[in-house]
Amino acid sequence: MGGYLSLLGQSVPPKSKFNVSDIPDLSGKVVIVTGANTGIGKETVKVLLQHDAKVYIAARDQSKSESAIQELKASTGKEAVFLKLDLGNLKAVKAAAEEFLSKETRLDVLINNAGVMFPPVKEVTSDGYDLQFGTNVLGHYYFTKLLLPALTSTARSSPDGKARVVTVSSSMHMMSGLKFDAFKDTPARKKMSRYTLYAQSKHGNVVFALELDRRYKSEGIVSISLNPGNIRTDLQRHMASISRSITRPFFYDAAHGALTQLYAATSPAAAEMGGKYLVPWARIGPSRKDAHDPKTGQALWEWCEEQVKDI
Repeated sequence: MGGYLSLLGQSVPPKSKFNVSDIPDLSGKVVIVTGANTGIGKETVKVLLQHDAKVYIAARDQSKSESAIQELKASTGKEAVFLKLDLGNLKAVKAAAEEFLSKETRLDVLINNAGVMFPPVKEVTSDGYDLQFGTNVLGHYYFTKLLLPALTSTARSSPDGKARVVTVSSSMHMMSGLKFDAFKDTPARKKMSRYTLYAQSKHGNVVFALELDRRYKSEGIVSISLNPGNIRTDLQRHMASISRSITRPFFYDAAHGALTQLYAATSPAAAEMGGKYLVPWARIGPSRKDAHDPKTGQALWEWCEEQVKDI
């Protein structure tokens, strides 16, 4: 019951006290936003460019990303950089990180924004993981791990001694625990609904962010997870048409959806919020209690380590 009440409470949030005009000058800052060729990610990039950050759009579809880059350039006068990233393919994740590190020596902010929601249960990643967990959790874990040297070295050289990793979860993380025997394409996984599999992946995002905070806070990494809100984007394309019709009038636009992750990524106040979970709009909120269990965090981290050790 607590999960449902929290979900409902975040669906109609109070007016935001944070505005994009509050974002400081980001000149000299380097930011990666995954899945940023559309939706909330694209809106996030737009605002970051307007504040003079150098922004990489890390996404799978080069054509759509290049179109987004041109559209953003027309509206902001600034040009984002495309980084090819397929979170559902671990070798491709490694190639993307290596490509970025060959171009940049610093990384101030990594926004793990990309996500898959409610695809058919039969769909898996190219490596055989549940599509939602493999993309939303494992892919982002590996990408973050490979970029940690740039993040930690940037933190050491930054005036505030910080670099940030922002991981986008969902209020739906309240609706499922972690079932380790369902992360891969197993009989246990096939018994789960696509909605439960999504909720599990979003729970995994919170657990990952908390464990990252425990392990790397001392090295200047500020790790925050968040619920961006109920937002109208292409992410709902796998929802049943009747569900989309019923819920869409209650959803907010992408500009609202970008607010909380922009706050986490840029606000001076958020630099002190490592390990916190944010809710709409740009405020600290509740997350599942079991997500905070250090044993769960360690178990998920070690599971992820085992999956990528031979890539």
